[in-house]
Amino acid sequence: MIATALDRIPMPPVAKLLGWRVADARPQDGWIRIVFDGKQDFCNPAGFIQGGMLSSMLDDTMGPAVFIMTEGRLFTTTITMTVNFLAPAKPGPITGEATVTQLGKTIAFVEGRLTAADGTLLATASSGIRLVEAARALR
Repeated sequence: MIATALDRIPMPPVAKLLGWRVADARPQDGWIRIVFDGKQDFCNPAGFIQGGMLSSMLDDTMGPAVFIMTEGRLFTTTITMTVNFLAPAKPGPITGEATVTQLGKTIAFVEGRLTAADGTLLATASSGIRLVEAARALR
């Protein structure tokens, strides 16, 4: 696993809940790959992972892409996030990938995607993210 700025901060409770772990990253490119545990506890009555949990996974992939790109200098708060659900997600490992498409002074734009272990594209997202100095946000 590659070392990133994420190694210098404690893992938040939501990341623990989602089974969040960095699988790969290219900080200079603003790209990250994160693996989540798609738990049975996240399922709706039909046995598929609920869309809100998938949205959380996407959000928790896109923000870290900015954080590692800025070497931990900038923390993120989501302004907007548009999610497209493309296939039902079954319990099991889910991989999130995100790329920073534009990094401004106060706002970043990021694209993300989730795939199942068999490669099925589950969901895509785009997000507008407000940038906050990490020193102020992570007290």
